[in-house]
Amino acid sequence: MAVPLLRGLLPLSRDRIGPDVLAGLTLAALAVPEVLGYARIAGMPVVTGLYTMLIPVVVFALLGASRHLVVGADSATAAILAAGLVGVAGAGSARYVELAGTAALLAGVLLLVARVIRLGFLANFLSRTVLVGFLTGVGIQVAVGQLPAMAGIPAAHGDTVAILVTIAGGLAQVNVATLVVAAAVLVVVLGLRLVNHRIPGALIAVAAAILLSHLLDLEAHGVAVLGAVPTGLPGVALPSFAVDDLLALAPLAASMFVVILAQSAATARAYAARYDERPDENTDLVGLGAANIAAAFSGTFVVNGSPTKTQMVDGAGGRSQVAHLTSAVVVLLVLLFLTGTLSALPLAALGAVVLVIGVDLIDIVGLRQIRAARPAEFVVAVLTTAAVVFIGVEQGVILAVVASIVDHLRHSYNPRNSVLVKSARGHWQSMPVTPGGRTAGDLVIYRFGTSLYFANASRLAADMTELVGEHPPVWFCMDAAAIGDIDYSAEAVLATVVKILDGKGTRLVFSGVTDDVRAQLDRYGITARVGAAAFYDTAGAALEAFEQEHGKGSSR
Repeated sequence: MAVPLLRGLLPLSRDRIGPDVLAGLTLAALAVPEVLGYARIAGMPVVTGLYTMLIPVVVFALLGASRHLVVGADSATAAILAAGLVGVAGAGSARYVELAGTAALLAGVLLLVARVIRLGFLANFLSRTVLVGFLTGVGIQVAVGQLPAMAGIPAAHGDTVAILVTIAGGLAQVNVATLVVAAAVLVVVLGLRLVNHRIPGALIAVAAAILLSHLLDLEAHGVAVLGAVPTGLPGVALPSFAVDDLLALAPLAASMFVVILAQSAATARAYAARYDERPDENTDLVGLGAANIAAAFSGTFVVNGSPTKTQMVDGAGGRSQVAHLTSAVVVLLVLLFLTGTLSALPLAALGAVVLVIGVDLIDIVGLRQIRAARPAEFVVAVLTTAAVVFIGVEQGVILAVVASIVDHLRHSYNPRNSVLVKSARGHWQSMPVTPGGRTAGDLVIYRFGTSLYFANASRLAADMTELVGEHPPVWFCMDAAAIGDIDYSAEAVLATVVKILDGKGTRLVFSGVTDDVRAQLDRYGITARVGAAAFYDTAGAALEAFEQEHGKGSSR
């Protein structure tokens, strides 16, 4: 399998280098506080958040196809990781970091396997509706999880409800100084966002919190601080290869794989369409898989295509992976020279930054739009949100996938079948299937609205019975323009339809049949039963042939 290189960088325009470098500096300023927060969500040492913006970013820039997708730590996958490792190892411990690396390694391997067997299309199986509900649930869980740190209450563990119960029971333990720090950070971040989204409010708030922590000795007032942060480049870290660990973490890795696949593909497609570029999900899978394997061996955690970081770069004028590589250089400098300053960072300040990240994931606008356009899908989105909040993130991923598939089956099970008729101006119109419906005279041109398979084939038989009625037409034309596949079970139903129509003296013909479906009909023996002359390129050609043979508007 040939792996194309540097597709996210080449062709490199000299005129674009300056804007891309500037966009990379903007990304670093905005994303550094974010990735510290993502590390906290994941239960990892905060420095590992910076690691996600180093080697994984470089690897994706070399091997991925998207010029726009930013790969790094992400709130959704960080939350899934934390949910999967809770109770298995102590958050932030060496064992925890080892298992997080194993989960990233497994996710990376799954992504590469998906590329080899061309499973990029699986990204379509997490619908936009379900993704909105899932990310909203993650946002609620992440935001609620930060409240204890922001109030100075001892850390709470468990699901969202358990954390809220812990907070309610610990109100008497609230540390006023900690609460003030958190509130001040929120005011700065949200206030600067109102002024201009491009102002790195989180960076300014974190820097100010560190400065005040030093000047006012906030730790002496009961405000918990981050403590020592390692300086320098990430070393080579080995994930666990123990069979028991690999088997135990496989479901967790599969959950993250699904989210990475869906979220990264959706983001890459959106920006490719915006700039009239051709997306290549399969090549991006190579980049994402390799980036996660790099994360596993550099002591950090799973990485994902980030919609928020991608928008940061695009909004700052970046149009290639040059911007992302620039941000990696900035992070390298931070790791070499500035991590020491992070030791005085109040945990309440970091919690406030993470709270904002969580709230940003709560897509109220998206939920309202879904409710207005598709009330049934709104129920699916809300159920997905509830599953994430009250049951767990991993279970929410499973429900999200199942809900997407069920939603797809619901539409394909009940397709919009119709009878085609000509309007007064000679244009085709789709009319509902009604008893005795006709296209013209004793001709029925019936369009089945999707592929024929075991679950919806009974609709074909039911519609045929309703249309034929007590006075069978001379011709029954099945327009197959919307049919992309006919499975074996549906073939049996179609064969029965052929037999019934033949017994009523009605000729069955087809129009708009694709080459693939025609080959299936040949293999099933349907073509031999109706004759090769029973196939017409279009519904119009079938109508013309009927009128030539039986006269315009003819009937029995």
